[in-house]
Order: sequence, then C-alpha cells, then structure tokens
Amino acid sequence: IQHVIHRHPLSLSFIEEGSTIARCKGCERKLSGPTYGCEPCRFFIHKSCLDEHKAEVQCFFHPCPLTISISYFDECLVCFKHITSNFSYKCKLSCWFQTHVECALKPMVEYSDEECTIQHFTHLHPLKLVDSNQKDEVICSICEELCSSSPSNSTYGCMECKFFLHKSCMKSIPRQLINYRIHPCTLIFNITSPYYHFECDCCGERIDFRMFSCRACNFDLHVKCAIFPTIDNEDAKEIKHFCHPHTLALVENDEEYGSEPRCVACAEICLAPTPTFRCSRSCNHFFLHQSCGVKLPYKTYKIKHPSHPKHPLTITSLPYNDHIRTCDVCFRGIDSTLLADSCRESECKFNLHLDCYNVLLSIMFSGHQHLLTLLEKTPDLSCHLCGVNCCNFVLRCVSCDINMHLQCLPSAPKTIKHKSHLHPLTLTNSPFEYELNSNEENDEFYCDVCEQKRNQRELIYYCAECKFIAEVKCVILEVSIFL
Repeated sequence: IQHVIHRHPLSLSFIEEGSTIARCKGCERKLSGPTYGCEPCRFFIHKSCLDEHKAEVQCFFHPCPLTISISYFDECLVCFKHITSNFSYKCKLSCWFQTHVECALKPMVEYSDEECTIQHFTHLHPLKLVDSNQKDEVICSICEELCSSSPSNSTYGCMECKFFLHKSCMKSIPRQLINYRIHPCTLIFNITSPYYHFECDCCGERIDFRMFSCRACNFDLHVKCAIFPTIDNEDAKEIKHFCHPHTLALVENDEEYGSEPRCVACAEICLAPTPTFRCSRSCNHFFLHQSCGVKLPYKTYKIKHPSHPKHPLTITSLPYNDHIRTCDVCFRGIDSTLLADSCRESECKFNLHLDCYNVLLSIMFSGHQHLLTLLEKTPDLSCHLCGVNCCNFVLRCVSCDINMHLQCLPSAPKTIKHKSHLHPLTLTNSPFEYELNSNEENDEFYCDVCEQKRNQRELIYYCAECKFIAEVKCVILEVSIFL
C-alpha cells in the first residue's frame, strides 16, 4: 500500500513472534503478526497500529487537512504541550502545524447558548463571556485594543490562559485568506509555539505566535495587519499599509490636512478631493494618496536590488528626526518625510529613493568586480577616470563609491548599430557648434530615439549623413555588449 505515514510503498507480511529484533514505529514493541514494512528504510509498523488511526482528519483548530505521522517529540500547537506519544497529526500542506492525536480529534461545539460560551479556533479552551467590570483590565488578542474601549462589543475570554477576544473580532477573523492583495498565495491562520519569534512582513514588529502565514514563501503577518482593509478598498475609513507600522485613517476634513502636507510616496501636495490617508497616531507628517498606495510595488514585502545584493530592502518610512540620510545610488539627500527603500540591518544604513529603485540598467564591466549602475539626475559627481564632472549621466559602483563616464571605459565602443537607424552611429561630442556654445536656459536639444530633451554637453552616438542623434542611455543595451 501507499500510505501517508511513509514516503515509500509498504509491503504487508506476517512475522512470527520472536523471529525479529526490529520494533514497531507505532507501539515500539517487537514485531509480530501482520506487519507493514519498507525494507530499504527499515520502517516497520503493525497493521493494527496503522489501522488504529485515520490517515487524514479535519481538525477544528486548523483549516488544512491533517495526516497521521510518526511523532518526534515536537510541540502540539493546540495545547502547547510536548507530544510524547508515537503518533501525531501534521498539516498535509506543510504549514508546520502539528498536534496530539487527541487534540486533533477533539469534538467541538462552536456556540453554547446555555453557558454563554463560544469555542473558537484561535484557542484550545472554550471562551466565556467576560463581565463588564473585568473589561478594563484585558486586551483583545486579535486587534490588541483594550476591551473596555468598545463598551457595546461583547468580550469573551479564557481566564486560565489570559486570552480574550472581542466578539466582533471573532466574527471578522477568517481561517484563511485567499487572493489577498498583500500576498499572491493563500494565507493560513496559524498558531505557533510561544518560544519561537517571528517578524510581521507588514509592520516589521514581533508576532506573538498567532498569525497568518504562507510557509512556501516564508511570509508572516500579524492577524491585525492581515484583517485590516487594504488601501484599494474604496469604502475603508481605516486601513493598514505595509509601508507604515500604524493604522492609516482617511482624511475627511480639510482642517486635518494642516499646512501643505505632501504625499510620502510622490511628494506632491495632498489636497481634497483626492482620497488621502494619514497616520492615525502621532506621525503628523505621514500622508499617502490612495492612488500612490496602490501603485507601490509590494512584490513580496522584501525586495532585492543590484546595488545592495547582501540584504533585502524594505519600503518604509524613515525615522522622523534631524538626521539627513543620503540615497546610496544617486547621492542626493532623502527627505525624512518620504518613503524609501531601506535595509533593516543596523550595520548597513543603506537607503534608496523610490525613484532610484528602478534604475536604467546594471552592467558588468570587465575591468571592475561589481555591477555598475546607469544613473540620471545625479548631483555634480566627478569621474574617477578623467576627473571631469559627470553632470546628469553616470555609471556608478555603489559598493566602491566610484563614478565613471561611459565613454571613459576603455572598452566603450566607438561605433554601434541600433534598430532606430539605418546607418552606424559614432560616439562623439555634439557636432553642432551652437549647441556646445549655448548657455541659454531656454534652449532645448532633443534625442532622435526617445524624442526627449537631452543635455547638449553629454557625448552622443551620431550619424553625420543623416544628422541623427542618439543619447547614450537610449542605446545602452547595444553599448553594454562590448563592455
């Protein structure tokens, strides 16, 4: 037979009593009678021990099916006691959920009207209605608000374990979240051991063993972060967003804006009637357009960037203080009221503007060990090869803090072919003397590839026969082949 308790097929045989020293994986007694076994793995189990338990069950405390398994002294995630028996049930879908056989099969009544008792899947023991006088001292384990702050909301609790829930929170918490915008996979409600610590991939704070998880992606969320409406919910007055640790409230009164508040994502002024959310606590500078919040790239909460391959970066609001941070790609200052891509490792202090995350291109130059990143809109940086200012177009190595003109690289091609033009293009200064001598701010010079304004003092790729001009950044893929 093929059974969930073992990865290989098991063969049935009859073993005479006293004819073997091998022991049953189920009862640990010497093998005798009808026995299933896998010879290569030395895995044997009495047929009676295997038939004693159902191969698969559905437990009240976990949304996924559970399958029978051999226990290895793990912890039961229903009662939090060690599993000392030989059998246990574990999650069929690899949620790390494991429980005693008796806890998995425990019969449950979800609601008992006679005793004002509710059995809820978030806790082993039945929860009883809490007296209104006791609500001043207890906090809801889901929303983490003081239970007395909602006088009209009933509270149920387990006094033995000091576990309490608003009745509204009981109703709002699902066993799993499907097609949730914050993460593409199904998120399962999980209870983990209180001895293990997890970090919420939304707010970054520690999780106290009740959470929504995707084990395949190693992605975990506070329950309160998971069940709050997201920013694309048009009717929500309060939301949680991954870029800020506090709840955000919809601005409904012009007076709440204050003096020219700016959106932390786009830096534009927030004004009615554009839907805008602000921090509901003490972060007076934090405003976020609803449209900007939707556009922020969640991907997974932690993102990789070629300029900082050691650690993932997180979109977050920087600490609001007088310390001026610098973008490690473009070298411009980062306003502490704006969002940034930041490394959470304390020794790194690596930050990026949101705009600088989407760099034009990263290339490997044969004479340098690190990736070089093609950047625009830089302050005046000097080329480490020729000493001349790089103006607004530079190849930068963030790791070594060096900057180079592309044309200064020895391997930079003097002539290229590009799909936008029939003839070869040659690397040169502008061939037009009036461009080179122009100091007029209103003069505009254009690239024939992107049809956008260009800096007339940057080198170009040029066709003299057709007077066709291409900025280096517009033909960089052709150029990078030679580097």
